[in-house]
Amino acid sequence: MIVLTGGAGFIGSCFLWKLNREGISDIIVVDDLDSTDKWKNLVGKQFLDYIQKDDFLRLILEDKLPEPSHIVHMGACSSTTCTDGDYFIKNNYEYSKILAQWAFRRKAHFLYASSAATYGDGTNGYADNDEVTKILRPLNMYGFSKQLFDLWVLDNGYDKKATGIKFFNVFGPNEYHKGEMMSIVCKKFNEAAVDGCIRLFKSYKKEYEHGEQKRDFIYVKDAVEVMFWMFKNPEAAGIFNLGTGIAHTWNELAGAMFKALGKTPKIEYIEMPEYLRPKYQYFTQAKIDKLRQAGCDIEFSGLDDAVADYVKFLKNKAYL
Repeated sequence: MIVLTGGAGFIGSCFLWKLNREGISDIIVVDDLDSTDKWKNLVGKQFLDYIQKDDFLRLILEDKLPEPSHIVHMGACSSTTCTDGDYFIKNNYEYSKILAQWAFRRKAHFLYASSAATYGDGTNGYADNDEVTKILRPLNMYGFSKQLFDLWVLDNGYDKKATGIKFFNVFGPNEYHKGEMMSIVCKKFNEAAVDGCIRLFKSYKKEYEHGEQKRDFIYVKDAVEVMFWMFKNPEAAGIFNLGTGIAHTWNELAGAMFKALGKTPKIEYIEMPEYLRPKYQYFTQAKIDKLRQAGCDIEFSGLDDAVADYVKFLKNKAYL
């Protein structure tokens, strides 16, 4: 039996899709559907049961759940603009500790989501070795909550029996419910398709021209392939980056969108909100040597190909 938290969310539901494609359906999905359209990510998927997040926590504490073989913990608040520190600690950190300890007591494989937000402004680089992880300085509360849990894993030696994934900029189907946290591809699709123009934030650092800020964009279909490899290889424990290892500019991403739509690129640069400027990452690029050394040889889609595939979904707001 597999427990998948955040199973109705973006990456979680795509991983559920991948598990189903592999013939796996003995899955308990855990999430909080709130008032969004997140429930649509579960339509057509196969799983044993759905349990609301708070009810699931109660069942763990009361020891009323069957023995799991795997716990895939994708559930978290991923907002980079939320400022409620108490909520982040309770939801992302304390909840994760309870779930991890339950997994370890049951000798279940614990696979969990960390984030590239832990790297902050990149001053300490983007290597996923433990020495770097211990000195990172995130720029927002979301990244800090993920950093706290990574440190808890390392400080207690749990990196020998857990697998953490530092997701970089994931984009793809099933993110429609995420509002401001949607990828730029999803958020700007209508601008490109209808207006024929994409508006991107200006740069406020002289070393970066407008639109030349860089991120490591990874397509969700590739991300879940790597997750499934980790799922099948629990001996590959530790904390790993999950990106392509190649950084692209926002201008390149916009160009890929226009290319997929058969339109001439037109980009306007707009002011970034004041509250975002001190928290903004100008460059991210995953070092993936550790992933490769662990034996994962999955290749990643090129940016143009990934965006072109996603645009096919966006045209009809289709789901995986």
